[in-house]
Amino acid sequence: MRNNSLFIILQKMRKPFLVILLTYTISMIGFLLIPGMDNNGNTYHMTIFDAFYFISYTATTIGFGELPYPFTYTQRIWVTFSTYLTVLGWFYSIGSLLTLLQDKLFLQEIEKTKFLRQIKNLNEKFIVVLGYNQITRKIITKALAQGLRTVVITKDKMEINNLLLENFTPTVPVLFSETYSVKVLEAAGLNKKNCKAIVSLLEDDALNLKITLIAKTLNKNIKVAVKSTTTNHTENLKDLNAEVVINPFSIISSEINMALSAPNLFKLEKWLYGIDDLNATLPVFPKGLYIICGYGRMGRKIFEKLTDTNVEVKLIELDKNKDKKFTPDEISHLVFGNADDKELLINVGIKDAVTIIAATEDDTTNLSILATAKKLNPDIVTVVRENDILDDFLFKNANINHIFTPSKILVNKVTNALVNPLSDKFLKMIIKKDNEWASKLVTRLLKEIDAKPLLLEIEINEISTPQIFNYLQLGEIVYLSLLGISLHSREHKNNIVPLLLQRENDIILTPEWENDIKIGDKILLACDSHAKDDIEYICQNIYEFYYAITGKEKRTIFKRN
Repeated sequence: MRNNSLFIILQKMRKPFLVILLTYTISMIGFLLIPGMDNNGNTYHMTIFDAFYFISYTATTIGFGELPYPFTYTQRIWVTFSTYLTVLGWFYSIGSLLTLLQDKLFLQEIEKTKFLRQIKNLNEKFIVVLGYNQITRKIITKALAQGLRTVVITKDKMEINNLLLENFTPTVPVLFSETYSVKVLEAAGLNKKNCKAIVSLLEDDALNLKITLIAKTLNKNIKVAVKSTTTNHTENLKDLNAEVVINPFSIISSEINMALSAPNLFKLEKWLYGIDDLNATLPVFPKGLYIICGYGRMGRKIFEKLTDTNVEVKLIELDKNKDKKFTPDEISHLVFGNADDKELLINVGIKDAVTIIAATEDDTTNLSILATAKKLNPDIVTVVRENDILDDFLFKNANINHIFTPSKILVNKVTNALVNPLSDKFLKMIIKKDNEWASKLVTRLLKEIDAKPLLLEIEINEISTPQIFNYLQLGEIVYLSLLGISLHSREHKNNIVPLLLQRENDIILTPEWENDIKIGDKILLACDSHAKDDIEYICQNIYEFYYAITGKEKRTIFKRN
């Protein structure tokens, strides 16, 4: 992206520069031609320097007297003319300059120049976020909290003002651009080595696909976190090697299915996302008749999951104009009408249903549906789609059993994948497990740590774990149990549970302490704050590492000169 601010200055100020030059030239020529008189009554002519010097302070109305000698009446007449001429020239030039400083294109180019300078000086790891709203604001906040800088590109100038008002620390460089073109993304630093990811959660699936293609072309090593709303689009994004493809409606349907078949897995997921602790009650999703109100993207995904597990489902669609978009199987389960109409709900079996899901795109409609359903069946389990985060207060005070917010799911998924990649891999792996496996892990975490264990990700390399790295370089063997040693007493174990060990493309879930560690291994641990401190000391401090390996204190020998 070129810096065009200088070009705009030269273009807009060309005429004012010429006007000043012309007025100065005319005035100076007059002083050079009009004869003066020195103190002895002799005729003299000003030099070019004298003429320029006099005009310089006269044209700006500073005033400094007549020089090098008092002027004749002819010279004073010319001074009067020159003063008005040059002052008018300056008025025109200053007016043009003020107009330039208010020119939208010029100000935009100045902002681009500032942005480019910020990107050039950005040496820390960073991610590029497209658009600024309630969702991306939370992603930026969580990324900054983990030491990951962010860069924002947006099409809306109001979004820039909202971002500036947040006053993020460190500063978040922001660029206004009407397109997300190759040049714009390149200007945002997408091809820099320290750019780790791009986040594209735009509503336009085609645009998300295009951005993924551009990003992977500019930087093959960059991670792409992108939103998808259809199965076909998800497949297309995966074909382009997009690492984090998020379909919030697919995730919601999977979570409901998980809560039905393996509630402890659902509990683990909530803990990994920091939504709840491990002492939380198990989610209640009873088996029986489910009524889905609003058969859009979310309703369709939930219907597919429930029918796959042989759950009886009734559908209510509010928009009668959608009847041509449904399959015969969907039509057989579908009723058109107002979902908060009592007679309609009674006809579809609300009194015998165990769960009602309000999944429309309007929060007020969803709350109204559930309120009506509760009156007809007080024992029914209520599930709702919350579309706007700003409506959080209403939903939390509506006595709803389960609230699913697509925007929050996007935030949790993106930040977990970018900031805690091992945690994201662990979550993908455990989804394939059953409730019994999840129950045992929850019990173990509660017994060996607490209700809200911390997550710690470690990579065995020279920078993060220099002591272990150097020891392995000597050909020695290190076991996973080393990370569990308490520095208070080597005979005791800290409160730690190993969750995942990744060696290249091989992943081991809940590895045993007897597993050996290799250079390049990535390890995910659940622990408490005391254990986390001990692990960091063992990995980075030579004395603590020596104690953990040998059980002896390492002595430092000082040699006398």
